[in-house]
Amino acid sequence: MQCIINRRAQFSASHRYWLPELSEAENFERFGPTARAPGHGHNYVLYVSMIGELDEYGMVLNLSDVKHVIKREVTNHLDFSYLNEAWPEFQQTLPTTENIAREIWRRLAPHLPVSKIQLFEHPELWAEYLGNEMEAYLTVSTHFSAAHRLARPDLSLEENSEIYGKCARPHGHGHNYHLDVTVKGEIDERTGMIADLGALQKAIDDYVVEPFDHTFLNKDIAYFENVVPTAENIAVRICQLLRSPVRDLGAQLHKIKLTESPNNSCEIYCADLEELVSESQQQSGVLVGV
Repeated sequence: MQCIINRRAQFSASHRYWLPELSEAENFERFGPTARAPGHGHNYVLYVSMIGELDEYGMVLNLSDVKHVIKREVTNHLDFSYLNEAWPEFQQTLPTTENIAREIWRRLAPHLPVSKIQLFEHPELWAEYLGNEMEAYLTVSTHFSAAHRLARPDLSLEENSEIYGKCARPHGHGHNYHLDVTVKGEIDERTGMIADLGALQKAIDDYVVEPFDHTFLNKDIAYFENVVPTAENIAVRICQLLRSPVRDLGAQLHKIKLTESPNNSCEIYCADLEELVSESQQQSGVLVGV
């Protein structure tokens, strides 16, 4: 029987986004404040996922051995370091979160049955690497506050209350929504980036956070006049709104996770949505770009 186990580690390090072949003005235009000398730092949190068969002792691996491997191969090198100089590879490809995750995989894979590397730069930004050459995932976390009412306009209050319970009350209710936007793409061999992080954050703010924040979704967002703003439908709409802007940045929108409350969240894989739209268009005889 196979099982996935996870080991957590952490390290503190600094880095700078700076390409010597660019001028100072070009570096600041491209990387913004992250180009400042001598750099900036983070408390990185690392999760190493490993897969294997359960042995006679009920273990995939001895976690004490795993701990020592991670320390020997990774954290001893990176903790309290200037990442640009910690490993030679970071002089060729900048130590972005996604590229650090890739390099950690490369160092651990000869010693451990790694299935995923997840690296948090801070709680609102993290990367995942699954061992697929230069492909990686980057997640930006943000939030907005909004009210909604769960009710179909074609049903009575009694009928809506039967379906949605208290959420159908006429004056609605509100949530502090937490939004995780995950993009997928190829790590650039020089910048180390899947996509321009500042531009990605701006797209999320411009297309989702600013329009949705402090609204009554049913009344202030035209899309939800006839679409019930459940967490699932909100996530679908966010996927629709961000798909093209993320594509314009050279990446692919992979997943939207929307947390409505500590008890309720949903995830939409945007490729599934594209397939659904494509099937619907083919059935109706309409061919348009997704």
